Amino acid sequence: MNDIILQIIILAPPILLALTVHEFAHGYVAYRLGDPTAKDQGRLTLNPLKHLDPLGTLAFFIIKIGWAKPVPVNPNYFQNPRKDMLWVALAGPAVNFVLAVASAICTKIVWFIAASIPYSPMAEAILVPLNEVLMASVWINLVLCIFNFLPIPPLDGSKILAGLLPHDAAMKYASVERYGFVIILLLAFSGILSKMILPVISFARNILL
Repeated sequence: MNDIILQIIILAPPILLALTVHEFAHGYVAYRLGDPTAKDQGRLTLNPLKHLDPLGTLAFFIIKIGWAKPVPVNPNYFQNPRKDMLWVALAGPAVNFVLAVASAICTKIVWFIAASIPYSPMAEAILVPLNEVLMASVWINLVLCIFNFLPIPPLDGSKILAGLLPHDAAMKYASVERYGFVIILLLAFSGILSKMILPVISFARNILL
């Protein structure tokens, strides 16, 4: 029980931050491109309660992959809907990558501080948990970044790919979205999803840390 509570304490802050900033980035870029939908619905905020999906958050603790409530976007406001949706979709994974890099830099700073100061129980009580949170942040943000880049509707990668495809091909590709969630669940519970993305995540993590 203590191990579970400790895991929640370590994982909760980076999960909340990663999911919140991911959705905020989508909404912010959409807003800058002319779509006020997220702002009008109170989703253009860094308040995590506005973005969290209970099932998606719980999934992070169980299958190590999760999601938030998607920020509403109305492409009808965009001057170039296909191109602008590409930028909106790219914003989420991109900001998670930036957070992963920032967390890795902070981790190395913590390591440097720990190696530079004399040992004390107080320093250990602060630096060890902080290091665990930062390392978890690297992993979680890489998971969100790489998972969302998969070209499976409705993940961000599918919208990025749709923006690059010819119009007719993009329309046919978008029709797969009705089956997307089922496809993701089948890939997750069959273990195929982990085999697809975990080597990439581990490789990126090893480079950063």
